[in-house]
Amino acid sequence: MTETSLAQGTATDTPTGSPVRLQALAAPGQPDVTPALEELYRGFEQELLVPLWTEIGDLMPAHPRSRAVPHLWRWERLRRLAARAGDLVPVGRGGERRAIALANPALAGRPFATPTLWAAIQYLMPGEDAPEHRHTQHAFRFVVEGSGVWTVVGGDPVPMNRGDFLPQAGWNWHAHHNATAEPMAWIDGLDIPFQYATEAQFFEFGRDEISEAERVTPERSRSERLWGHPGLRPLSAAPATPGSPLLSYKWAHTDAALGDQLLLEKEGFGGTVEPGHAAVRYANPYDGSDVLPTLRAEFHRVARGAETAPVRETGSSVYQVFDGSGVVTVGDTSWTVTRGDLFAVPSWAPFSARSEAGRTDSDAGALDLFRFSDAPVFEALKLDRTQPDRTQLDRTQKDA
Repeated sequence: MTETSLAQGTATDTPTGSPVRLQALAAPGQPDVTPALEELYRGFEQELLVPLWTEIGDLMPAHPRSRAVPHLWRWERLRRLAARAGDLVPVGRGGERRAIALANPALAGRPFATPTLWAAIQYLMPGEDAPEHRHTQHAFRFVVEGSGVWTVVGGDPVPMNRGDFLPQAGWNWHAHHNATAEPMAWIDGLDIPFQYATEAQFFEFGRDEISEAERVTPERSRSERLWGHPGLRPLSAAPATPGSPLLSYKWAHTDAALGDQLLLEKEGFGGTVEPGHAAVRYANPYDGSDVLPTLRAEFHRVARGAETAPVRETGSSVYQVFDGSGVVTVGDTSWTVTRGDLFAVPSWAPFSARSEAGRTDSDAGALDLFRFSDAPVFEALKLDRTQPDRTQLDRTQKDA
């Protein structure tokens, strides 16, 4: 019997000039290696054909096998390098943003945190402007530290402060300006790898400079004044683009929601997703859907001493530690994490987190985690699946 394997090469790799190469090897469940089979495979190569029986194990595995691997990026190292880039790299046209992307070590050096998600640290020096542009990629900004930068979306200046989440649907004009005497860093999340793989992306330059009228520094943007009232939807307007019309989700509201969940649990009324684990999802105030068509954003608070149950999910995630400390486990890898650290969770890799936070390293005395994922894509395609991971749970209980 035979096993056949496919190898990619250049047009000069075979006598047929085909990039397809097939080799017949003896193995159970495969056709016998004969001169006739070899002749058949040369015909396949010539016509650029690949038989399924040579690829079934790779194309249709029993469960997802992500090309990405779990990986951790330390915030202090990122921040230090970003500050150095601030001294050396211009922010204007040409480089088009001083953004430094996380590159998953298993993705061949591409600037992708996972096969579908982009995450980057962006750094803006005092008084600097990042020029205007727009793109079809859906995006957000999340601020783990600092204040004093305004992002100007469609002419609406939106303040950025610690803990704020700022979504921005694709094809909106946007620029940034730092109105303070201090540099500021934040993380960007986009669906760049997804749109790159599907060949759906567009990009357009805007103005080199924003107007003086846009260079103001309001405490609340116009979008927040219209859409930022909990539980209330204005009857005067509908979103002009896909995604949330609310351009800033304030930390004060997120913090209060998480704190109330844990208090309700303590009082015996439930409210958490599991013991000691409060969580919220950022939602579109117009219809309650995800804030962006391809990206989901959540915030999780794990009380000191609590541990989340290990779970596998189709689709990938990137987390940033907003506050506190603890141990996170992704697959067979565990890390001790602190404020600002980022880590990638590949598709179907089991994930759990244990809080070791206290009042000395967390305002809430808990491990606070910001998360974004590609879940809306998987749900829209009916490919979403979630499963408790018994293997990691049994191992954790044994270690305890």
